Formats: sequence, structure tokens, C-alpha cells
Amino acid sequence: MGRLMKKKYESGAATAYITRNRAINYLQISLPDFRRLCILKGVYPREPKNKKKANKGSTAPRTFYLMKDIQYLSHEPIINKFREFKVFVKKLKKAFAKAEHGRVETLQENKPVYKLDHIIKERYPTFVDALRDLDDCLCLVFLFATFPQTKNIPGDFVRRCRHLSVEFMNFVVAAKALKKVFLSIKGIYYQVEMQGQVVTWLVPYSFGFNAKACADVDFRVMAHFVEFYITMLGFVNFKLYTSLGLHYPPKLMFEAKLKDDDEKNPYCLESEATGERLAALSASLASVVTQNTEEDEVELDEFEDSRTLEAKQEEEKQKAFQKLFNGLKVFVSREVPREPIVFTVRSFGGEASWDRSVAMGATFDESDETITHQIMDRPKADRQYLSRYYIQPQWLFDCVNAKMLLPVEDYFPGVVLPPHLSPFVEYKEGDYVPPEKEALSRRQQGLDTGDAVSEEADVSEEEEEEEEEGKEEEEIDDEG
Repeated sequence: MGRLMKKKYESGAATAYITRNRAINYLQISLPDFRRLCILKGVYPREPKNKKKANKGSTAPRTFYLMKDIQYLSHEPIINKFREFKVFVKKLKKAFAKAEHGRVETLQENKPVYKLDHIIKERYPTFVDALRDLDDCLCLVFLFATFPQTKNIPGDFVRRCRHLSVEFMNFVVAAKALKKVFLSIKGIYYQVEMQGQVVTWLVPYSFGFNAKACADVDFRVMAHFVEFYITMLGFVNFKLYTSLGLHYPPKLMFEAKLKDDDEKNPYCLESEATGERLAALSASLASVVTQNTEEDEVELDEFEDSRTLEAKQEEEKQKAFQKLFNGLKVFVSREVPREPIVFTVRSFGGEASWDRSVAMGATFDESDETITHQIMDRPKADRQYLSRYYIQPQWLFDCVNAKMLLPVEDYFPGVVLPPHLSPFVEYKEGDYVPPEKEALSRRQQGLDTGDAVSEEADVSEEEEEEEEEGKEEEEIDDEG
């Protein structure tokens, strides 16, 4: 008997993929709800190898999804919440139109809400999986924390993003997990290492919000991502705090004393005072165990192994790096951005403060004689103390990237700053290495004191002068 002929487009790519319009009809939801559902569940469009077969012979441009993904979305309970919300909006509009204020209040109290906890567990079965995907989460949360409340940006999202970002920065300070800092045109890049995972994110500079420049940005789509990332970062912060034995929500040590100090100079409501003290990054976090928070050192058997010795040396270097600013007392002037300076100094064991009229949380005044460094960004200080160094902010970040305290002479006020080298660039054999990077490498190895760059610059200037003199002599000879 002959084999039955299969009908065209009933197998292969035609059944493995589905267009967006067909997927919306399959799920019986609107296009905005479909976009939100795909963002929350992590489902993205796919590119079939043969678009014509996937589109059943048509060459019209289409957006394709895997049929398995759409079937996976059809079992999501949030879809029912989307439908309930549509019914809620219709009832609310009807009650407003009829001026039934009592019914409006009742409807608003029973507004349908949904949780994303089960989606977080589905997408990130382990905590390490969540840390690997934390880069985009932190970038967007820190970005929304700088936005004002607008029509497209809910104020609740902004407040929650700010709160979660402050909690994360306090954890980085407590764990001393900061590794690299780089000041770029886009913003400040930070890199931390947590439980063996390297996380890098971007924090924008605190400039004013320009609504006209963001006119072509779809904030609704970004808000859907933020909605998911807020829930995710809440879980991550809880896990990170508990791993260090810290209270969550975070509590500050000596909070009663801080409260008394802030009551002398009130800047905000009492309900907002705790959050402002936490955002100052100047106080240490309270631990759950108050008796003895230090971990007992475990004595290990010593083996004469080169790898063991290298691991011990690397661990000692890491501990010394975490205490890079230990013993330094830094005062931040009014013209300098406070948060990145305090965050960097506190992450490496230093103390930082500012003028009490700028913000809450200042721990010492400018007149304190024990201050070792004052960060300023003006040509000359109004009043100078002989017991401290006056330096520009770049010194702190260059010290972090160099993993050592650099000479302060190159960063005095009014001095032309050295190039701010990126710590994320890895040089290979044969690549061009800037002379400043070579000088820094020699300084880290203890081969020189950092004068090589200036010597090379002097040599290059002399060569340029000799070339110019030679050209002038040639021009004179030609005229003669």
C-alpha cells in the first residue's frame, strides 16, 4: 500500500512556531497584557530558520514565538488576574459615571492584585541563578530610583526602587564586596563579587530628569520589567542579608544615638527618618546575633603545596584590599556627589561624613582635626587644615582600581588629573598599553615611585620640540 501523503504545513516549522496575533487569540488576552506576560515569564520572540515555512508560505513580516512557550503561558494563573482587572476597570468607570462614591471605595479596596513569587522560583530555581541575572536588574532598579514621579512612571515604583537600591548598597558595604569602580560618560560602573558570582551594574549620575529627551521611550514596557525586578531584588536582598547574619529589613547599630543626633537638626518627618539614615550609608548594620558576630577561624592542615601557598597569598591580598581605606577619615565637601564617595569609602573600611546641612547621617564635622582627607572639586579651599590632604574625587576610584593608595600629589585641587583608566580592560600580548598603565603596573610591583610617566612625557615633549625646530630650519633653508 502506498504511504499517506501528509498535508502541507502540518508538521515541522509551521507547527513549532506561532505568530504573535495567533498567540494573542490563543491566550484570549490583549496585546499589552501579552507583552507584560511575556516579560514576567521570560518568553521572547524567536527567529525560525525558514520564515516562509513557519509563516505557512507567506513572506509577510511576522513576529514568531515557540508554540511550546505559548502553551506554557496558557497555564499561568496571572492571566485570570488580567481578566479580573479588566472587569474591575469597567465597574469602576461605571460607578464613577453614576457618582456612586461608596461603591467606588468598595471597588478600590477589593482591587485585584497578583504576586510574582512563584514566577521568581520558576525562573531562578537556585540563588546562584538569580545572582547571574542580577546585572540587568540592578541597572534598571538604580535607574528608576533616580526618576521623578510622572504619568508613565508610578511613584510607588520609584520609592520601592530607591529603597531596594539602598538596601543593596548597605549590604555591599557590610560584606566589603566592591571590587571595581569606573567613572564613564554614561554613569558609574560598579562591580562586586558575591558567592563567587561577579555582578556589574551602571548607576546614572544624579542629573535633572529631561522629559523631552525621553519622549520616544516606552516607559510602560520598562515598568513591566521593573515590576519583575523589584520582586526579584527583594528576594535577593533577603537572602544576602541572612547569609551575613544581618537583620532584614535592615536595622542600624546605635540607632537610638543616631536618632538623638538627628533630632537636633530635623530634616524630614519621623516616619522617613529611618530610611534617610539608612540611605546615608554612614552607619553599620545591626546583626541578628549580638553576642559574637566574628566567625571562628578553622585551623586547617598545612601542606607544602604551591597551589595552597598561592591561595593563601591571594586570600591575604584580598583581605588587605578590603581594608584599603581602613584608618582613613574622609570629609565630603558640598560640591561633590555624596553617595558614590561615601559608598566607595565605606566599602573599604573607611569613615566618611559631610556637612550636616546637606543630609542626615553625618558622623563628624569639617572642623574635626582627625580627618585625614577632604574630597573637594573646586580650585581652592576656603579654609584649610594642615592635618589633612585636600584631593579631588578621582583619587578614591583610582586607588580602588589600583588596589593600593596612590600618591595624593597628582590629585591636589587645581592639578590636571591623570587619565582615569578603565579596570575592565584586559591587555593581551601585542596590545597597546598606555604608559600610565605600565607605570601603574611597575608601581604595584614596587619597581618605581610613579615618576616614569612624567619622565616619558618630558621625553616626548623634548622630541616634539626638536622636530618643530628641525621643520623651522628646513623652512628657512627653502626660503633662502
